[in-house]
Amino acid sequence: MAADSGTGAERLAALADERVDHRFKGLPPDADGLTVGELAAQRRNLFSGGFTTPVLALSAERLEHNLRLMETYSVRHGLAFAPHGKTSMAPQLFQRQIEHGAWGITLAVPHQVRVARAFGVQRVFLANEVVDAAALKWVSSQLDADPGFRFVCYVDSVRGVELMDSALRGGLRPVDVVVELAAGEGARTGVRTEEECAAVADAVAGVDTLRLVGVAGYEGEVPDADSERVRGWLRRLVALAVDFDKDGRFDGVEEIVVSAGGSAWFDAVADVFAGIPELSLPVLKLLRSGAYVSHDDGHYRKITPFNRVPEEGALQPAFRLWAQVVSRPSAEQAFVNAGKRDAAYDLDLPEVQVLRSDAGERSADGVAVTGLSDQHAWIRTDEGVELQVGDWVGMGLSHPCTSFDKWELIPVVEQDGTVVDYIRTYF
Repeated sequence: MAADSGTGAERLAALADERVDHRFKGLPPDADGLTVGELAAQRRNLFSGGFTTPVLALSAERLEHNLRLMETYSVRHGLAFAPHGKTSMAPQLFQRQIEHGAWGITLAVPHQVRVARAFGVQRVFLANEVVDAAALKWVSSQLDADPGFRFVCYVDSVRGVELMDSALRGGLRPVDVVVELAAGEGARTGVRTEEECAAVADAVAGVDTLRLVGVAGYEGEVPDADSERVRGWLRRLVALAVDFDKDGRFDGVEEIVVSAGGSAWFDAVADVFAGIPELSLPVLKLLRSGAYVSHDDGHYRKITPFNRVPEEGALQPAFRLWAQVVSRPSAEQAFVNAGKRDAAYDLDLPEVQVLRSDAGERSADGVAVTGLSDQHAWIRTDEGVELQVGDWVGMGLSHPCTSFDKWELIPVVEQDGTVVDYIRTYF
């Protein structure tokens, strides 16, 4: 498939025409030469259909559940939703998120925007300041060529405004920007004080290449974050939007963007944004949570806001990494053939959840991962645990962002093991 041919919809459809070969680990060797669509149509079983280990799978049912849940949550709370696409970098999932009501897709760097645009995404929120001249010129060319393309990005310094202005001169449409309010001293990026925010807004007003449309930030960077501190920062963000509106800084725009929301505090975002007062223009209350799409069995399982508001529902972990026991040197130790190249490990180690053998599936009680090498997981087993070389070990993963990025083509598996689709990633 040529990267520059066809519409976004045609490119999505063409993913099914890609040939299966050595690039895609875990897939059946006897499928080489088939298209992805042909392999999906065979509806092979993950465990008996020739797949090799290690292999990462996504649950079809849980994926759909998570998509529906956040769609419902956003509607219930009056939020527009631009899920963070850097989590999966999977255009098929971008499209499903949009079909489930997403306003658009959030991204982090210009390369990711290029992927989204290649597959037809029409609304992009870039949660970063862009000062790369080549990237800015490309964004400007996209805006000039497509009147329906909406692009919004951060500004967080006067110097950044100057660099953006220099790169964007000559474009037909200004680039929409939001001032990023830092989440406090020691936070990652953003303008530290309201006075500095005003100076950045003044700089934007002084150029023709940019248009100030709102304010934004990331509450996950609040130091020593708890409910009170996060809500305090969110109220500062809302107050900044109110002050900018009173000062007439949004003249000439259609709506005011107020945006926040990672995957740990979106309940606080919903609560505080519900209290945004009436402004001179409609307000786009834009939530950007991304990890929800697959959820996980570690970090996000612990911090999801649904733990605090269980009446709103519950996300379901959709990933499972399957590996095989390749060594059983003692009654207390085993090694499986999946390691750092296959599993996220930056937040938590994989969690052994289920074991499989010719006799069927059984509990993984008494089995735990204690460490990872490049291509092996170190397994500790309690006394009496039955685990043999050749058994399959199913593991839950922590941190979706560093799980997706290790796999270019991920089987989507129904509960009975039938593989019904394949998700292509672009990292």
